[in-house]
Amino acid sequence: MAQPIPEKKPRHFPVAADATRAEHRPHTLKSDDSFAIFGPNGDMEAGAEGLYHRDTRHLSRLAVALSGARPRLLSAAISADNAALVCDLACPAPKPNTDMGDDTNEIALRWESFLWRAARHDTLTVTNWSQLAQHVPVSIGFGSDFADLFEIRGTRRARHGTIQPPSCTGHGATLACLGLDGVRRWTRLHFDPKPDRLDGERAEFVLDLAPGETQRITLAIQAGIDEDTPTIEGFAPAREAARTQRQRLRDDAATLATGNPLADAILRRARDDLLMLTTETEYGPFPYAGVPWFSTAFGRDAIITAMEVLWLAPALARGVLAYLAANQATETDPAADAEPGKILHEARDGEMARLGEVPFRRYYGSVDATPLFVMLAGAYADRTGDIAFIRMLWPHIEAALNWIDRYGDADGDGFVEYGRKSAHGLANQGWKDSRDSIFHADGALARGPIALCEVQAYVFAAKSAASRIAASLGMKDRAASLAGEAASLRAAFDSAFWDEEFGFYVLALDGEKRPCRVLASNAGHALFAGIALPERAASVADRLMGEDFFSGWGIRTLARGQARFNPMSYHNGSVWPHDNALIGLGLARYGRRDAAARLFDSLFATASWAERYRLPELFCGFPRARDRAPTAYPVACAPQAWAAGALFALLDACTGISVDPAADTGSAILPALPASIPHLRIEGLTIGNAARGFAFQRNTDGQVVVDS
Repeated sequence: MAQPIPEKKPRHFPVAADATRAEHRPHTLKSDDSFAIFGPNGDMEAGAEGLYHRDTRHLSRLAVALSGARPRLLSAAISADNAALVCDLACPAPKPNTDMGDDTNEIALRWESFLWRAARHDTLTVTNWSQLAQHVPVSIGFGSDFADLFEIRGTRRARHGTIQPPSCTGHGATLACLGLDGVRRWTRLHFDPKPDRLDGERAEFVLDLAPGETQRITLAIQAGIDEDTPTIEGFAPAREAARTQRQRLRDDAATLATGNPLADAILRRARDDLLMLTTETEYGPFPYAGVPWFSTAFGRDAIITAMEVLWLAPALARGVLAYLAANQATETDPAADAEPGKILHEARDGEMARLGEVPFRRYYGSVDATPLFVMLAGAYADRTGDIAFIRMLWPHIEAALNWIDRYGDADGDGFVEYGRKSAHGLANQGWKDSRDSIFHADGALARGPIALCEVQAYVFAAKSAASRIAASLGMKDRAASLAGEAASLRAAFDSAFWDEEFGFYVLALDGEKRPCRVLASNAGHALFAGIALPERAASVADRLMGEDFFSGWGIRTLARGQARFNPMSYHNGSVWPHDNALIGLGLARYGRRDAAARLFDSLFATASWAERYRLPELFCGFPRARDRAPTAYPVACAPQAWAAGALFALLDACTGISVDPAADTGSAILPALPASIPHLRIEGLTIGNAARGFAFQRNTDGQVVVDS
């Protein structure tokens, strides 16, 4: 049995409070394994700003000056499809025209940036709007500290790699660092036209502009390591290639139209956020967790995101399953919390991860990713009928089931528990992984090994899913055995986790098998996974939708009045969109589509107040008040993949579409529509070998009718 690790000197890997401040709104872009944090003017000069590739900052400074001064910002915005940042700036003309009076915005700079294939591409368009010919010096300063992402997030390091002297050619410069891990990381800058002056820190141009004349400078900044080949694509070809990739991903999913222009805009934002976060891997598309600090593969996050949009975009689930199967643990490694069959929690590729300064090179410290993997495999098979892929996946499913029974349930009591194997790993290994998220009714932290409520629910669903898969593959005995194990777990779970006084499931069992009698949203996942007995479901649903849990903006992670309740905390009273999405799917499973529709409307209202209509990772759990916006959580990731998928999952819960891929048919049973959506049209829903459409309309009696 895993023993709890003493918490004398807990080690955390937080996002520092000053890494992303509420009062400083940076712009972010992502493309595959690269992301960028831009300052308000499009430059990169302060704090965490920079171009990152594989968890290393390859560019920490990029600043433009016109005539020796920083131009003033007129406006800056990310394009609607998340593809590019466009900044409009201006400065006075070097030779002022006395007839122009006090108008000092005579030289305009439009700065457009986007990312593609480990490179940042920029075009700087300078226009002379004065009445005189102008001699405009343009200076572009640059530099890189090659800092590790975890260092920027706040983890201190005693030693660093060696920054090498920059090298310059006619059109560009190369910056490089030899890391302590022996890897040489480089950044190559290529300017067009050739700068008038270039050194290892600055490129300078002199533009002679007639009145009304425009000239352009393009810049490509590529990041790589030793074995990568420097390849510079032109601005226009790279932009077209990026657009083609986004369109292909867009074409893989069904489309939605709601009859509410604001709802359509919010759903488009969520779709485009998911497209930006989706990374092309050798195994297929994989949604990275979030920008900026979680722009990498997270097993739990990707599985839940794929579940949320499975009904609309099943190809994403296939990519997630294939990637996680390829990275499934095959041996025991306590430092990485790895055991045979366990599914990846997090993958990192930076210097600190390679050296073991942080444990996340290939880290397996999540107790729920493994049963969730099997759940997703079953849901994908049900949705697509892709038996050939599932047959290939079956050995990985069996390995995951073996981990659940052998390693996950080390004490043989029938429940899966966690207890980290390394002092450097995560103390709590469910989705609520804060240090203080698992506790008793008096507020005392629970000591492990800990059996979480929702994890047992996932194991039940995993064994039920594996039973269906085994039956489809002709393994009748294995299917019957797994179904029996699921039924036994359901009965044991009800006995150990149901609290008759609360009419609710307890949060967890601690290492002494004592229940943590805490009202937490985790119980809603018992509805999602189907482990809740039908006679328990109404009580759980009513409690979750009551005022202690439901803030008006969504269901809180912890009910008001609990010992550690704090609406401004990370996990103890905040609202998480993905949590609400899974609970909504659970409510619909037990016939409460009306409640799922109410959750959709609450998150829809939240998104309508949010910047760019984007649901954040989480927000504060203060009650909703008339004409007041929801309260933001200051360091929440936005965009975040499973937050972007939440509204799609809740629409799935409301419509209740079920499919039969073998017969190329689908139906919707007792659907509901949120109040914010007058009607819903779904086009291009792939079912088997056919593309289907559904139309949902609320009639004058308030009933929802379906046309398919």
